[in-house]
Amino acid sequence: MEIDHIFIFSNNRGKEANELIEFGLTEGSSRLHSGQGTTNRKFYFDNFFLEILWVLNEDEIQSELTAKTKLWERSQFDKNGKSRFGLCLVNSESTDSLFEISEVYEPNYFPKGMSIDIITNEENPNLPWTFRLPYRGVKKENNEPIEHLNGIKSLTKVEFEIQTDSEKTNFENAFKNVENIEFTKSNGLSLTLEFDKNAQGKTKEFSELNLKITY
Repeated sequence: MEIDHIFIFSNNRGKEANELIEFGLTEGSSRLHSGQGTTNRKFYFDNFFLEILWVLNEDEIQSELTAKTKLWERSQFDKNGKSRFGLCLVNSESTDSLFEISEVYEPNYFPKGMSIDIITNEENPNLPWTFRLPYRGVKKENNEPIEHLNGIKSLTKVEFEIQTDSEKTNFENAFKNVENIEFTKSNGLSLTLEFDKNAQGKTKEFSELNLKITY
C-alpha cells in the first residue's frame, strides 16, 4: 500500500509546525477545509506529505455532515485519549479489501459528487483515522517545495505505536504483509516516520506532536 499523506491533529492551532521548520523542513501550502471546520500546515516530500491539522470552526466540524466522520472526537485527543493521527492511502486495488467495510464522506470542499472512503476506527480509537484518495490512478502533480535543509527526501516506513492493552483488529491484520506500514504495541500513542531508510543515521523527536523522525 502506498501512503499519500498523514495528518497529526494539533491542539495549539498548528504552532507545533514551527519546530519542524527549525528542524530543517520547508513548509508548503496550507488549506482551509470549508464546511469541515479544519485548516492545516503541510510539509511535502518526494512521495508523501505531512499535515498538521487543527479545528478552526467547532460548529462546522460538529455539523450533521461532518459529525459522522468522528474528526471532532479525534481533534479532542488530549481530553479523550484517542489517536490524533490520520492515514491517507493511495487509492489502488491493494486497498480494496481494507475498505470493504467503510463509510462514504463527501466534504463540502470537494467538487460536487466527489467523495472519500473513510474508516473511523471508533471501535479501537488507538488506531489512526484512515481514508483513501477519491480517485484511482497516477497521483496528481503538485508544485510544492520538496527540498529540505536537512536533506530528507522520501518516506520509507511508518510505525504507529498503539496501546498495549488493545486487541489485534481486522484493520491491523490488513497490513500484516505491508512492509512500509507497521503497528506496534506501546504504553502510549505515537508515530515514527522513517525517511530515506535512515541513511543519515539520525533521529529527531517532536514531543508536542507525539512524533519521531528517523532519517
